[in-house]
Order: sequence, then C-alpha cells, then structure tokens
Amino acid sequence: MSLEISPHIPRQPLLRFILSLADDELVLGHRDSEWTGHAPILEEDIALANIAQDEIGHSLVWFTLYEELTGHSPDSMAFERSWREFTCSRFVSYPIGDFAYTVVRQYLFDAAEQVRLRMLSESKSDALNEIAGKLEREEAYHLLHSQGLVERLGDATEESHRHMQAALDQAFPQALGLFESLEGEEELVRGGIFPGNRLLRDEWLEHVVPVLNEASLRPPVQRQRERWGIACRPDEGGRRGEHVKPLEKLVGDMQMVYTLAPSAKW
Repeated sequence: MSLEISPHIPRQPLLRFILSLADDELVLGHRDSEWTGHAPILEEDIALANIAQDEIGHSLVWFTLYEELTGHSPDSMAFERSWREFTCSRFVSYPIGDFAYTVVRQYLFDAAEQVRLRMLSESKSDALNEIAGKLEREEAYHLLHSQGLVERLGDATEESHRHMQAALDQAFPQALGLFESLEGEEELVRGGIFPGNRLLRDEWLEHVVPVLNEASLRPPVQRQRERWGIACRPDEGGRRGEHVKPLEKLVGDMQMVYTLAPSAKW
C-alpha cells in the first residue's frame, strides 16, 4: 500500500497521527500480555493473550505505513526510541491493576477503536481506508468480548459491581486522553484525513454511556441537550510526550531483548 500525501496536508501532523495509533496499540498490547498466566480463569488468560497479540500486530501495520513515509523501520520505532519519545496516550500506559480495571480499560479502548476505524474508513486516504477496513473487522471481536464482560460483571453481584465502578472511576478520565488534540490536527481535518478528536470523542460517548448505564455503572458524564457534559478532567499529555512513570519500565522491559540482540526481528 502507499499513502499519497496531498500538498495541502502537512507531513509532520500526519506522521504524528499515524505514530500515535501505532504506539497506542503497541503499549496496550504489552500491558494485556502481562496477564498471561495470571488471569482469574483460563478462558480469560487465553483471550487476553490473543488480544495482546492482535494489538501488537496492529501496531506493526501502522509502523509499516510509517516506514513507507519515513524509512524508519518498525523495529527502530518500537525498540530504539526513548520512552519519552512515544506518542501513546497515558491511558494505555498505566499498570494492569486488578481484573476489573483491565476489563474496563479494554472496553473503553475497544469502543474508541471502533469509532476511529469506522471514521478512517471514510478518509480521503486510500491507504488509511484499506488499513481501517482490515483492522475494524478484527477489532470488532475485541469489542464483543470486552463489552460482554462489562455487561456481565457490572451488576452480577454487589462485589463485582463495586470493583467495576471503582475501575470505571479510575479509567474514564484516563480514557478521555485517547481524544487529546494533536498538534496540526486542524490541517488533518481540512485535508479529509479524519474528522477530529472532538467528534470521535462524542461518537464514543454515544456508544459507551448507554452500555455502561445498562450494566448499572455510572460514568462521570451527563447529557445536556445535544451535548455531553463531562464532570472530570481528561488525563492528557501522552501525545505530547508527557508520560506517566510506569511507561518507562514497560518500554525498558519491552526493549530488553532487542538491546541485548539488536539484530533480532519481530
């Protein structure tokens, strides 16, 4: 595939956009992999391992597109950058916490991915159309799985509800960071690359709030006529390299083998 860059679309904002997609997938994939051998039941151990593999595979798709535009290989982007050079949201960087937090984080992320990929499938870029179409089908299974867990655990018992609500209280402000504005975003919107993070966020809220409410979970939002009122501060900064400390260890662990054997391949 190839991505023709219109002269009306600044190169650097587009590269940052693609890199942010790759970094989100890579980091969350590695977080999910930390459940391997530790999930509460065997079925979820296998499911999270498969989801982790998918997320890391999806990051490779975005890194490969980035390589076409810059010449920087996926290996160099994943394993040779400092943790401060990553452009992932803070949301995907936090430790796995308890199982409730992982379920809620995965659901909020999967729902955001569905919205983003659906809108990218309407992008004026043929390459982004192609990638979005492929990944959207695979991500749909992730969403089906994580949403099902939210619906079952949200009000299954008093204890499960308590854990899930606590996880949502923690994860929801973090998840809003997925929609942090990018430098040069206005040019990408005008160029038809994607419709902008504010619109993506509002579409995401339209999906997740009813699902959460049906599971007896209460996110810090209220419907105000035709707009959403958000009663928490978004956890932003990751897109600008203002990361939380746990990312440093994750990236260090992820890069350890490559550092010892730099000729290794994915």
